[in-house]
Amino acid sequence: MSENVKTRQQIADEYGIDRKTLYRWFQEKNISLRGKRLISVSEQELIYATFGEPKNRKSSTFR
Repeated sequence: MSENVKTRQQIADEYGIDRKTLYRWFQEKNISLRGKRLISVSEQELIYATFGEPKNRKSSTFR
């Protein structure tokens, strides 16, 4: 079973922002993601709930 994980760059692209801006958003809202690994579905749900649904959201699978 494959999980729909995304990179931080993919999440930033969905919001139309730079990856560094995404990191700043995370810091402002005290969102801590572990290491440099891929962002899980549950972490994505937290991000979307915190910052709203991005206009460019794509459901993609990264393997």
